[in-house]
Amino acid sequence: MSEWIAVFKRGLLIDNPLTVLMIGLCATLAVSTKVEGALFMGLAVIFVMTASSVLISTMRRFVPELVRIPVFIVVIASFVTIVDLTMHAFLPDIYTFLGVWIPLIVVNCLILGRAEAFAYHNPPRLVSADGLGMGLGFAVVIVVLAFIREFVGSGEIVFMGTRLIAMPSWYRGPGVVMLFPGAFLVFGFLVAAMTALNRRLAARKVEPIPGCTLDEGGPS
Repeated sequence: MSEWIAVFKRGLLIDNPLTVLMIGLCATLAVSTKVEGALFMGLAVIFVMTASSVLISTMRRFVPELVRIPVFIVVIASFVTIVDLTMHAFLPDIYTFLGVWIPLIVVNCLILGRAEAFAYHNPPRLVSADGLGMGLGFAVVIVVLAFIREFVGSGEIVFMGTRLIAMPSWYRGPGVVMLFPGAFLVFGFLVAAMTALNRRLAARKVEPIPGCTLDEGGPS
């Protein structure tokens, strides 16, 4: 159990895919203008990453090394199709907002990279921890980024048609926050905050995880 928790923490904090590894940024910056869109994007990544990683780990001994990447893509695409059809049927407004970024989860560097660097080399038990940790790390950052951008830029947070919080009526937010320059600026502050947190964690002794491959190789 301690190994599982250690792997989970690495994905969530120490090796956060967005603020540390810096992968999967395109979708993050594109959909982080609304909290509701960012939340469902994060949930989609958690589901696809965890499910595909566990399946890849389960079948890794039967997949020839030369064709592993095409197999990874087929597995990931299958779970992305489930997400795509489910959102289309039950969450049409979210589906429209996310648009092309849902099917593009198939080629997300984060999911494909972890399949190559971790899932293909480790047992399903640890792979599930890595998938959940990395997916949740992605989701937390993208939701926080979206919250800051939407609240500061528009002065309110609207979720599923309901206004959750709002600034006074006289507030006029800086429009640049809703644009890509603002996204990079806010994201930079999040990276700085995560770096400071990881420095504190690095001060503690990190025990190696037996039988677990934690290198960060693979596609980027």
